[in-house]
Amino acid sequence: MLNHSGLIVFDMDSTLISIECIDEIAHLLGQRDAVAAITEQAMRGEIDFAASLKQRVSLLEGVDVSLFDSLFNPIPLTQGAQQLIDFCKLKNWYCVVVSGGFTWFSAKVAGELGLDLHIANELEMSDNRLTGRVLGAIVDGQKKAETLQMLRQQLPEDVPVVAVGDGANDQWMLRAADLGIAFCAKPLLQEIADVTINQPDLALIIPELEKRF
Repeated sequence: MLNHSGLIVFDMDSTLISIECIDEIAHLLGQRDAVAAITEQAMRGEIDFAASLKQRVSLLEGVDVSLFDSLFNPIPLTQGAQQLIDFCKLKNWYCVVVSGGFTWFSAKVAGELGLDLHIANELEMSDNRLTGRVLGAIVDGQKKAETLQMLRQQLPEDVPVVAVGDGANDQWMLRAADLGIAFCAKPLLQEIADVTINQPDLALIIPELEKRF
């Protein structure tokens, strides 16, 4: 049982951080345009996320994992991210990132911001290089929503549950929450969100939480 006063679940790429990690990894191989085009289609909801992820990761075969540090030094946190997390922590909320990205990055974001839990996809590696495959089940939109519901069941009844995301892959998570927030989001997500924030500052979510909870 989680003894918290609320739950907030975030997407990572283009939400808690200002980049799409997979696009930046692809840039290291000179494949950024090819991968970014597929990412954009997936985030608009035009193609299946899990299939698109496998397709994109296959293009990353051979990348030296040590190069990841160059993408995350410093961690490209979105403006207001730490302020928002600090606010939620003061309210004793359980803070989680559930990402269709990768654990190497989500672990560092969770550590930097002080999040309680991070869940993402795991890239297969061999001799410190990417094999072009993902290990285990894909963290897709349905998995994000299932994670939110699983965490909700561990909390006291009637505590607020909030989800924040930017892409079509976040729609099920936002629908499953008591308050779904579209942050600088694709049109599909803005249509179903309870709140839309179109300025790239996560601290703008704080007044919305204060108003409702």
